[in-house]
Amino acid sequence: MSMRTSPARPTAGAAAGAPAGAAGAPTAGPLLDDLDEAGRYAAFDVLQARLPDVWRLVGTGAPSESVVVVPSMTVNRVAGTAGAVNQALEERLLFLLLLLRQPHLRMIYVSSMPVDPQIIEYYLSLLPGVIPSHARARLTLFSVGDGSGTPLTDKLLARPRMLAELASLVPDRASSHLIPYTSTTRERDLALQLGIPMYAADPRHFPYGTKSGCRRLFAESGVAHPEGAEDLHSVEDVVVALVGLRSSRPRSDWAMVKLDEGTSGSGNALVDLRGIEPTAPDAYAQVESRVRAMQLEDETIGLDDYLAKLAERGGIVEERIVGDELRSPSVQLRVTPLGDLELLSTHDQVLGGPTGQAYLGARFPADPAYAMTITEAARRVGERLAAAGVIGRFALDFVVVRHGDTWEAHAIEVNLRKGGTTHPFLTLQFLTDGAYEPASAHFLTPSGEERHLVATDHLQDEALKGLRVADLFDLVARAGLQFDPARQVGIVFHMISSITECGRVGMTAIGATPDSAQDVFDRAESALLAEARASLAPRELPL
Repeated sequence: MSMRTSPARPTAGAAAGAPAGAAGAPTAGPLLDDLDEAGRYAAFDVLQARLPDVWRLVGTGAPSESVVVVPSMTVNRVAGTAGAVNQALEERLLFLLLLLRQPHLRMIYVSSMPVDPQIIEYYLSLLPGVIPSHARARLTLFSVGDGSGTPLTDKLLARPRMLAELASLVPDRASSHLIPYTSTTRERDLALQLGIPMYAADPRHFPYGTKSGCRRLFAESGVAHPEGAEDLHSVEDVVVALVGLRSSRPRSDWAMVKLDEGTSGSGNALVDLRGIEPTAPDAYAQVESRVRAMQLEDETIGLDDYLAKLAERGGIVEERIVGDELRSPSVQLRVTPLGDLELLSTHDQVLGGPTGQAYLGARFPADPAYAMTITEAARRVGERLAAAGVIGRFALDFVVVRHGDTWEAHAIEVNLRKGGTTHPFLTLQFLTDGAYEPASAHFLTPSGEERHLVATDHLQDEALKGLRVADLFDLVARAGLQFDPARQVGIVFHMISSITECGRVGMTAIGATPDSAQDVFDRAESALLAEARASLAPRELPL
């Protein structure tokens, strides 16, 4: 990446004034550091007012249209993650390279470290009806050169010179927008520095996405959700809530404690309430001992760190739903910058971990037995979010429980961001030009054929550390693990860069039926693990 001569401190002037018409440093204006929060939001509001006009250009073939992708995992974690995992998570959004099938679109893709050219070539080879070299010419890869676990947005904001260079790469701010992974005040500041609007939820809507905010939102929308309590900040708060839960729901033998900002189940903990008599003199003492012995979903953190995060950010208590069978589906929606609410997809999540709360992958679409039920509940919540001015993609997570032949749905979470189901579904959509039909709970291609997928971010094995990126692509060629554009079935890999350091890779398996998608997945997993384990076989010394 070549460095250009750029101002040391980019201004927020392009956001607050008229859009710049050509590449270059932002126009003169106030320095971001000179604006307080109110001033930053005022400038952000002016910037976001341009988003509807930019949105209307999407897909029209406008020659100056561009997007800046910054897949920063700007989330409040209890424990940090390794730089290699962060890089791989950033690369989950590489499916957006499939947007380059639009012949004039230009894309700037930002990452912490350079993306392996083989990975870029792999994604561009998936483009239907596009010459890869033509797409590559419209793609600018921009890396910070910092492999630490710090969120990517923070890395950019800490480097004004580099940030100014990134801003100078935007062809025309009047027809460009920012695509982040999450949207916090840090992404807001990044949008201001770049002088382009952001297609994501306004950070001021953040409370809707917390566990406490979700519970209030569900209640206001008339959507069923587990019994519990919100806005808890201490062990005492949790104990009082659990005793209250045990009183109102005597058969609740288990309860969940969840951090308001936990992601992928990592902020969850399981509390055993069996044998607790809420009217006993020592009930509070008994429950406190159970809380201090609760099972954390993320076993890499200690109880003290967990409780410190609870005190800092808050959390909830809720009943653990039980029944004859439990599943964890989700519904994905979006509100466009024009205010239209769209239902995009439903998924059945694949969960694992010590208490079965960690997100591992998904199957699409969700079972028709309850897909319409959760869709209707999600629509009601989505309408309230749209009325509040929320834009962008978001998802609602549910627990559905079967009692005999009847499924009962409970909403448990709203994710105001992209999530683990975003990249598999959009990969399928971009590759097939199909769409999800909510009325039938099926995904249909333009020719009317069904497609299903099975996806994971967590195909992980120590043996995979013996493979390099090139080895994976060699196996793809030899074992026929490519996506077949003619039949519109096959495998698409993601999170590829973490294979050697972390022994982990993600993949999306696409088939014509649920069983065929699972079969594609199983065959790819078996081939990959067999290749990896064969590489560990002892070899004779070349004496």
